[in-house]
Amino acid sequence: METTHSVNKATLLSLIPGLGQFYNKQKSKALIFFAIFVAFAAEMVLVGFQTFANLISLGSTPMVDHSLFLMIRGVLQLIITAIFLFFYFINIYDARKVAKLWQSGHKVNTTFKEIFLNVTDKGFPYLLTLPAYALMTFTIIFPVLVTLFMAFTNYDFRHIPPANLIDWVGIKNFVDIFFLSTYRKPFVAVFTWTIIWTVCATTLQIALGILTAVVANQKFIKFKRVFGVIFLLPWAVPAFITIMSFSNIFNDSIGAINTQVIPFLNNLPFVDIGAISWKTDPNWTKVAIIMIQGWLGFPYIYVMVTGILQSISEDLYEAARIDGANAWQRFSNITLPAIFLVAAPTFVTQYTGNFNNFSMIYLFNNGGPGSVGGGAGSTDILISWIYKLTTGQSPQYSLASAITLIISAIVITVSLIVFKRTNAFNMEGE
Repeated sequence: METTHSVNKATLLSLIPGLGQFYNKQKSKALIFFAIFVAFAAEMVLVGFQTFANLISLGSTPMVDHSLFLMIRGVLQLIITAIFLFFYFINIYDARKVAKLWQSGHKVNTTFKEIFLNVTDKGFPYLLTLPAYALMTFTIIFPVLVTLFMAFTNYDFRHIPPANLIDWVGIKNFVDIFFLSTYRKPFVAVFTWTIIWTVCATTLQIALGILTAVVANQKFIKFKRVFGVIFLLPWAVPAFITIMSFSNIFNDSIGAINTQVIPFLNNLPFVDIGAISWKTDPNWTKVAIIMIQGWLGFPYIYVMVTGILQSISEDLYEAARIDGANAWQRFSNITLPAIFLVAAPTFVTQYTGNFNNFSMIYLFNNGGPGSVGGGAGSTDILISWIYKLTTGQSPQYSLASAITLIISAIVITVSLIVFKRTNAFNMEGE
């Protein structure tokens, strides 16, 4: 039995990856760990340190240094370095863990075959998820970090590489958004409308979805399947086709609403409605897109709520009737809580989705009519304003990145708070 194996010695040796494993008599693992260490050290010497220096300076010579490429390479180097630091921690942890096994007299896998079989057996879940984590790192974390860094630069139409260099400006873009009148006024206007749009449009589609599902689920309703097909039609047609169609329907001069629907209503007694400026009056445009989103979004809620209603025991309603509960009391005390218990997380995603619903705003009227300044239209939400900031004649990439970070912070914070309050992440039995 091994009694002299030192955990502290293994830990100190593992400061150079591989030496701790070699001390623990795991030579094949030691060779792999040391090879990774040497490869990273060589990469840092050959390109890593220079890449970090370029990330700090973002270049020094126009037409020679491309600041954006230097930033992207720097972010990639940061990710590689973070991955190595994680590996370095695992190396020390592994050396200490195996040394403790030696010290306590437990069996230690020393040959390559034993180590390989142990990794594929006990570490199979980690091996299975490793590709997903790698993909997530380079498809999600990498672009997010680039956007984060860009928000702290002066990357705009005056500083487009390689003709001009990009410089670090700290939190200037965030200060401009909140304190510079050129951007503060449009930001407040767009942000306010984004909140109103999100709340009204999403609440409307959820309310319609719940209403249609509850009504269609009543026993006295005939031809339920026919109604089900009709309710699913808005979902079956691609959204962009529906939006473009409604854009024509709501046209001020030749749209069906003003030329057919309103004249028909005017034939009714005590009704006198003039033509409505759906696409030239900002307020009516906002009303129109909220109604259209309600139409587009309710089928999904209808399908989900219909499934929930099927799972509610009829005994609960029968007991409520015996106790004298009316229809509204049965709905508010049995049906609605059951729906929210299951669907609350999905409802949250509906709100966050509409918060960034670019297609609805852009396709209906391109964020118009009119302007609130800063390149934003009167019906632009934050995400469509970002699009205009990056595709206009005077692009403001860094400002758009800063607004993107603000959007992300809002969506993540609200989602986490609501998910926590609704216990959306709690597993049954915990």
